[in-house]
Amino acid sequence: VQLQASGGGLVQAGGSLRLSCAASGLTFSSYYMAWFRQSPGKEREFVAVITRSGGTTYFADSVKGRFTVSRDNAENTVYLQMNNLKPEDTAVYYCAADRARIGPSVAYYDNWGQGTQVTVSS
Repeated sequence: VQLQASGGGLVQAGGSLRLSCAASGLTFSSYYMAWFRQSPGKEREFVAVITRSGGTTYFADSVKGRFTVSRDNAENTVYLQMNNLKPEDTAVYYCAADRARIGPSVAYYDNWGQGTQVTVSS
């Protein structure tokens, strides 16, 4: 399984970014897909997750109403649309996948991408 995250960058507060995570080596539609983030000195934290069909999504309270997550099972890609970005959203963002488990814990996911840096300036 390979997960390749992209789309990070430097953006001013209030701006938007769209992250992508391209998956290969798996039956993509059989996997729950999640986004986590990690800031320097902090533990990796849950951001969002989407069910296999894309019909249900869950978000961390800190991003609810600002971020959306979607997936394209035909393209083996999951997206994280981030709007109204804040400096506290600055982190390395990781995508993760698991066939059987869904939830906010890092331990639920067996497959991880390499991360993409998001920096929000004030």
